[in-house]
Amino acid sequence: MKHDLTDKTDRAKISRAPAEFLYEKELSTLASFDTHSKPPGWKLSPKAVRIFILGGDANGTPIEKKFYGDDTLIDRCIVTLMGNRGLMLVGEPGTAKSMLSELLAAAISGTSLLTIQGTAGTTEDQINYSWNYARLLAEGPGLNALAPSPVFHGITQGAIVRFEELTRCAPEIQDSLISILSEKVLLIPELGDSGILFAKKGFNIIATANIRDRGVHEMSSALKRRFNFETVEPISDKQLELDLVLKQTKRLLDEMQANVEINRDVLSLLVSTFHDLRNGKTEEGTIVEKPSTVLSTAEAVSVGISAGLDSCYFGNGKLEEHHIVRQLVGTVLKDDPEDAKKLKNYFDVVVKVRSRQGKHWKAFYDARKWLKGS
Repeated sequence: MKHDLTDKTDRAKISRAPAEFLYEKELSTLASFDTHSKPPGWKLSPKAVRIFILGGDANGTPIEKKFYGDDTLIDRCIVTLMGNRGLMLVGEPGTAKSMLSELLAAAISGTSLLTIQGTAGTTEDQINYSWNYARLLAEGPGLNALAPSPVFHGITQGAIVRFEELTRCAPEIQDSLISILSEKVLLIPELGDSGILFAKKGFNIIATANIRDRGVHEMSSALKRRFNFETVEPISDKQLELDLVLKQTKRLLDEMQANVEINRDVLSLLVSTFHDLRNGKTEEGTIVEKPSTVLSTAEAVSVGISAGLDSCYFGNGKLEEHHIVRQLVGTVLKDDPEDAKKLKNYFDVVVKVRSRQGKHWKAFYDARKWLKGS
């Protein structure tokens, strides 16, 4: 099973490129000048992995910063993956847990595609292995008749496996990872003595779980002991979050070939609104009601992209305040109809006052008519 696409045309057709494709030049540059010691099975040294994620310099070539948050968190994650335990990233939805696991896997193993998406319907076969029943009937049990899973590939290749939303799986399915993480071995009883696959060095698992979902299926204490837990917090610095939202929005709109002029001051209205509603308090000290929906950085990027597409195809190609307001409704109103009232109240109390401070806030407030339908 290969995960590389050598045809550039095929890559151009990908809707959402994985990190190893998106940052291929940076990874190649880092590998070329990486003189530091590497753990067995790693493509890059821990120092180079850190530079890849947090940005820096590779022999005069600037490396883009990709994760905005606690730098020491990245150090702990890298150290964990060098050891015997798996890495569990927990936090609110939209705090870049999946992005961080993807970046780590791409830098360490060269691929982020060995991924399991945890759901209520995930089975043990999807984690370990299943069978190609046509070959099984024709040839009998053997490696050729196996339908290998991401864990199978991770073990045989010595690569990082990503397990998204682990706690959405039933407890007995989760616990199938215990022996894999403890013994670093995958047993295939049907193959007899040849069915013992020892993990190559470099194999490990990065799992993610949303704090709001951890109660769906609590992890057993035995499985918890096989992971080091790291909490990924929302970005607390508003300007830092604005930088990230602006960069991601521009990049994704460019990939969609949407020619949009983005004013940083206009996009800051979105980030300020998210910060205020997320914290339940404005910079001025005004208390506001928090919506039940998680207003994460990822959601802010989603609103920015939708607003940009709105301005590109239904406007003049210039992102304006009313485009932001029009797209806010679909983001905030997901779980509780009362959130519509909370958003409208935010405009009536906070945005109304700020509308006297400058033209952008005034235009933002004047666009509140788009909230009426909510």
